[in-house]
Amino acid sequence: MSPAVQTVVLDVEGMKCGGCVRAVETTLLDQPGVQRADVNLVSRSAWLDLTAGESDVGRVLKALADRGFPAKERALDDPIGAAAGQALPGLWQQWRQLMVALVLLLLSVLGHLSEAGHLSLPLIGTLPFHATLATVALLGPGRPILMGGVAAARAGAPSMDSLVGLGVSSAYVASLVALVWPQVGWPCFFNEPVMLLGFVLLGRFLEERARFRTGQALQQLAELQPETARLLLTDGAIREVRVGALRPGETVQLLAGDRIPVDGVVLDGASAVDVSSLTGEPLPLQAEPGTELSSGSLNLESTLVLKVTRVGAETALARIIRLVEQAQARRAPIQGLADRVAGRFCYGVIGLALATFLFWWLFGAAHWPEVLQASAPGMPMPHEMSHGMDHGHGMNHGGLGSGASTPMGLALQLSIAVLVVACPCALGLATPTVITVATGLAARRGWLFRGGDVIETAAGLEHVVFDKTGTLTLGRPLVTDVYGDDPGHLLQLAASLEQSSRHPLAYALLQEAQGQELALLECEDVRTLSGQGLEGHVDGASARVRVGKPDWLVEQGVAIAPAAQDWLAAAEGSVVAVAVGDVLVGLVQIEDQMRPDVAPALQRLRSHGLALSVFSGDRQAAVQRLGQQLGFAAQNLGWQMLPEQKLQRLEQLRQEERVAMVGDGINDAPALAAADLGIAIGTGTQIAQDSAGLVLLGDRLDNLPEALSLARRTLVKVRQNLFWAFGYNLIVLPVAAGALLPSHGLLLSPPLAALLMAMSSITVVLNALALRLP
Repeated sequence: MSPAVQTVVLDVEGMKCGGCVRAVETTLLDQPGVQRADVNLVSRSAWLDLTAGESDVGRVLKALADRGFPAKERALDDPIGAAAGQALPGLWQQWRQLMVALVLLLLSVLGHLSEAGHLSLPLIGTLPFHATLATVALLGPGRPILMGGVAAARAGAPSMDSLVGLGVSSAYVASLVALVWPQVGWPCFFNEPVMLLGFVLLGRFLEERARFRTGQALQQLAELQPETARLLLTDGAIREVRVGALRPGETVQLLAGDRIPVDGVVLDGASAVDVSSLTGEPLPLQAEPGTELSSGSLNLESTLVLKVTRVGAETALARIIRLVEQAQARRAPIQGLADRVAGRFCYGVIGLALATFLFWWLFGAAHWPEVLQASAPGMPMPHEMSHGMDHGHGMNHGGLGSGASTPMGLALQLSIAVLVVACPCALGLATPTVITVATGLAARRGWLFRGGDVIETAAGLEHVVFDKTGTLTLGRPLVTDVYGDDPGHLLQLAASLEQSSRHPLAYALLQEAQGQELALLECEDVRTLSGQGLEGHVDGASARVRVGKPDWLVEQGVAIAPAAQDWLAAAEGSVVAVAVGDVLVGLVQIEDQMRPDVAPALQRLRSHGLALSVFSGDRQAAVQRLGQQLGFAAQNLGWQMLPEQKLQRLEQLRQEERVAMVGDGINDAPALAAADLGIAIGTGTQIAQDSAGLVLLGDRLDNLPEALSLARRTLVKVRQNLFWAFGYNLIVLPVAAGALLPSHGLLLSPPLAALLMAMSSITVVLNALALRLP
């Protein structure tokens, strides 16, 4: 027996780029008892599968803290949406840091205008003033970046903060040395740290704001649960209570217009209930006594009395949100290359910056002396801001985007530009942002993808296999004919044995027995044979009762008379045989209606180039008739198939194509798990949904082509983001290192490099948000 697995969610601080994600994931997987770790840069969370009894969460948290990533455990029974609102405090803190940085940036610009004679502010045009601004910038808004960069570097996992911190501190230290020791002849550019931090923090704030928008769909789902409910007391009084205080078995009253606070069963009243927020169903559900309702639904018409069945983390809404959060943490395989590159990216950038510095200091400036005069900013700047000003110390204080006049100044400027322009953030965000938007968007429509890997698989499907009952049909079959000497007794035996089954055919038998007011008999030693039927002892029966496929009863020694065989051959729907011992009691014909949206849904799937098949345990005649109605090719139909036969056929198909299996019943669970992608209809059993990678809530099959279309659009966005992230770094890093300086005179100033880096990260997030557009 395999050891129990415990799921733990951690909220991780300090992650800024793909390298951080790689470091956190490696640290987690190195801990004893951690079987799997999924880290999400967008939500800054980690989902762990721990071996119960072998792992210590405290040890895991300490290991992360030692690597510079403090974390805390999130309780899975936290209030709905608790995690979704955690981004706001961080966003507000970044806003305050940005405001301070922008004020310092404005003062720096005023200082340069004063130097150029446009303003009569002699005090702010001096070198000590610029040095003071740079010092305040580093100790104020730049302090978290410097501390985070140092902590990451000490932990052996340099991050984006390490690169930016090294860049701004290099500019500051070089300027400080030039200020204290003028004889070295170095340029003095105290404006660089101020400009760099201003642009970096501006980019991060815009990126964080866009990232917050990517998670809004999840926040909107969380807001579907009201904060209070009307508790109905035993004496008939009504008390307003917090939803968290409700317990299973209590009774609540729902007025027209109320959101349903918990999962429950209607005890009294009748009303239309809008379930579109959870399932995407456009038509309201007609609720009456006995109807199960899920939290988050909206009562439209009249008062209902609801018995509470599930509260808190056990409600359908909470499970959906938890499933989406976990799905957002599961990365798509296409992200693997970006993560591997991001894990070593910062080392490569630091090495390139060092090589750039040494090259231009020791060789480049001497070999191309004209670059010292021709070096120009990467974008036009005001003339008065493009030349250094003498402050009476014999030093050159470079303005924003200024060209360098010494080899040391040029080498410093280019190496700092390399450090700042590099963008591991874009690599780390390329896939998670798109997956976050896609899973949130899908959840609002009632489609639950279990991860980025599932979305990638769905986007590449070539063949879709359907179960028949409950998938292509409504799953609400009805008894249409009975063959036997005593139809009432026959139905009573069959319904009594099937009362513990959740198969759609069992519901048909039970519904017919209830309609004829037949009492159900006591049963003992009931045994289910998967794909065949049930057998057991029924009170009053002279021998063991079997209910199932006619072929199975024949294998058990039950003889079927010629008249019964003729009836069986003429039957159009599914047929259930009932026998006591080896004597046939009779046959029951059960027919199911086809889903009204199945034909257009299949047509859309075919238009996308997908091959379609039906695997069913039903009779040949029923399956072939359905296939003819829906346009299935004869070779793509399978009938009277046992679960193991479905598995064999799926394995054969998987050797040639990427295959999805669509089903909803217990017999489908093995096939759903064995296919490349298992797709469960949301009205199906819980085991089928647990075996599926994609769950379609509601009762509409036309959700399937829509969901697969979203998966394909998502993968296109992921590829666009990865292309941009890799292409950006491959192009701008050589330019920042001065590759085009000798031939074209093109130089990226560090502030411009910081602006480009910020725009790179923002671009991938905005491209992900474009997935919301129709």
